[in-house]
Amino acid sequence: MKIVLVGKGGQVGRELVGSLAAMGEVAAFDRAAADLEQPDELSALLRREQPDVIVNAAAYTAVDKAESEPDRARLVNATAVGTMAQVAADLGAALVHYSTDYVFDGTKAGRYVETDEPRPLSVYGVTKLEGERAVAASGCRHWIFRTTWVYAAHGHNFIRTMLRLGRERDELRVVDDQFGAPTAARLIAEVTAACIGRLATGSPPASGVYHLAPHGETTWCRFARAILVAAREQGVPLRCPPEKVVGIGTADYPLPARRPANSRLDTTKLETALNIRLPEWQDDVPAVVAALVAESPS
Repeated sequence: MKIVLVGKGGQVGRELVGSLAAMGEVAAFDRAAADLEQPDELSALLRREQPDVIVNAAAYTAVDKAESEPDRARLVNATAVGTMAQVAADLGAALVHYSTDYVFDGTKAGRYVETDEPRPLSVYGVTKLEGERAVAASGCRHWIFRTTWVYAAHGHNFIRTMLRLGRERDELRVVDDQFGAPTAARLIAEVTAACIGRLATGSPPASGVYHLAPHGETTWCRFARAILVAAREQGVPLRCPPEKVVGIGTADYPLPARRPANSRLDTTKLETALNIRLPEWQDDVPAVVAALVAESPS
């Protein structure tokens, strides 16, 4: 089996390089080699590679900047994704694509299931939804994984930011009225590999959208406290201890793009399809914190 990975330099992409290695031949490309802002060149590259599976881990993820760059966000998150899906359809290949909780408006009382109607609040959410629909319209075999609050031991993410601010400030004020589940890039990569492994054995999940996030829920404020607890256990000298992380409302921290207040995703469909049990959201946090502390111990 030949797998083409687009976006190998991102948080999820870097984890996928390792997770996909056992699945077959992997050709992994970074932005310089596979630029989603150049869909025609991307199409030509994929057709030359003749993959059995395309895994798209690239995206325009600057949520607030997208409000002032809607055309660029759409080019990357929708147009280029549609191009990849069409290539997959033409080649008879499968496509793995990643989407987001931002396709929802966050007003539902409970967890979102895959059949709930999307109502994105931001340009980012709108363009990611357009990408989902382009994949479905192509007719290719596909798996779209919607996930939430992604973090890893590399790249720019909330854990890295909180570790820096915890060393620099006496108190942190963090939003405490948005609910979701922080998702380790490692988990996303492992689930992707499991899905592709099922394809290799002839029993893949049905094409469609699947929610991929750990069990449990938290807020950004409580997530920040958990990060600083793990950092303190690693011996990090903190100016701001976990107890000094103060919860604030979304209205107290205005940003250009609106966020869903409820990002809780129901993962029953995915767990049933792959016969797996996803972990609790807290499980991966200490290891990622430890890796980042080791990278920058001072």
